[in-house]
Amino acid sequence: RNIYERNTVGIALMLVIDVVLFGAVGLTIWAVQMAWIPFWAAGVVNGVGHFWGYRNYDCADAATNLVPWGILIGGEELHNNHHSFATSAKLSARWYEFDIGWMYIRILEILGLAKAKKVIPTPRFCEARKTPDLDMLQAIITHRYDVMTRYMTSVKQLYREEMGKLKGAGINPRKLRRLVLSSKEGLPAEDRAQLESALSHSTRLATLVTMRAELTALWARSSASSEQLLGQLQDWVHRAEQSGIEQLQEFSRRLHRYA
Repeated sequence: RNIYERNTVGIALMLVIDVVLFGAVGLTIWAVQMAWIPFWAAGVVNGVGHFWGYRNYDCADAATNLVPWGILIGGEELHNNHHSFATSAKLSARWYEFDIGWMYIRILEILGLAKAKKVIPTPRFCEARKTPDLDMLQAIITHRYDVMTRYMTSVKQLYREEMGKLKGAGINPRKLRRLVLSSKEGLPAEDRAQLESALSHSTRLATLVTMRAELTALWARSSASSEQLLGQLQDWVHRAEQSGIEQLQEFSRRLHRYA
């Protein structure tokens, strides 16, 4: 209550401290502090963070993590994590990532001054189910970004195997990799045409791209009932197991273990 009802107190207190410590220069320091996050997070990260960096999760847009350490911009450097889990109080997801904002939250939690309501869910696994059920469906939807990350790993493995066949077709390997790992719906018409042309030379790669789109549809169709989604999941798993593609079959077996 005190935080949200007295939201200007902290800003005013910071101004007083800056002026007391640094005199008139403190006004400039305070102005920089006030503009720092809006400029770097909204201005720079929203631009560069969709062009350069690495991705932990296959979120809907092209957001990337600029660096693994979110220190200078309050954790916004972990832009891909943020866009994938927008309501999470913790923006770091890997053991080597650091979010300074989460450090402050943990300190406040220890002091009894704050409580994090949501964080990035950690996947849990159980004994493999014989057939997909509603619990498996819910677990897959809950951990959808982890599911897609593992699926894309399978695509990368198969990609390396198929590139030898596609080199003779005059296809740029680097560009094809980017196209395969992108959502087909978000591609410009020219890129989509190039992707379709490349996939026509590789049946296995085309199957993986199609199956990826169908898997994503499980949590994209908000109007479908749980029973309808379960039927689609069961059909997807059956076709994956019958595909004859080792990577897809292994991924399907792993899906059975999400809890």
